[in-house]
Amino acid sequence: MEQRISFVTLAVADLEASRRFYVEGLRWHPELDVPGEVVMFAAGERLVLSLWDRAQFEAEVGGRTVEGPGLLPFTLAHNVETPALVDEVLSLAGEAGAEVGAATDREWGGYTGYFADPDGVRWEVAWNPGPIGRRVVPGTDPTPRR
Repeated sequence: MEQRISFVTLAVADLEASRRFYVEGLRWHPELDVPGEVVMFAAGERLVLSLWDRAQFEAEVGGRTVEGPGLLPFTLAHNVETPALVDEVLSLAGEAGAEVGAATDREWGGYTGYFADPDGVRWEVAWNPGPIGRRVVPGTDPTPRR
C-alpha cells in the first residue's frame, strides 16, 4: 500500500450549515455537491475533503457515529507561507462564524492558531518554518534553509 491519504471524510450533523461555512464563509469551491448527501472539495493536489450528511455516512459506513461533549480526537491543518497569513485565515474563519482561538508563537518555532467548524472539527492554521512545514505549502521549497 502506498503511503498517502486520498480522502478525509467528515460526518456532519447539518450538511447545509457545513456547506455554507466552507463555501460562503471560507470561500472554498465544491468539486461535487449533492444536496442532502455530500459536498466534496479538492483540498490538495491529490486530496479531497468530503463532508457527508451524518445519516448518509452511517448508512454507507455501516455504524453509528459517536457524539458527546469534549474535543474530537484529531485536527485538520492548513499551513500557510507567513505568520500574517495565519491571522488572516483565522479572521476569515471568525467572519464565517467559527469559534476562533488567538494564534500564538510556539516553542518549536512556528506560529499557529485554531478554529472550529460547525461540527466542532478543529482546524489548525499554521506557519511552520521548518522543512516539514515547507513541504506541505504549495510553491515553497521543502529543502532545509541554511
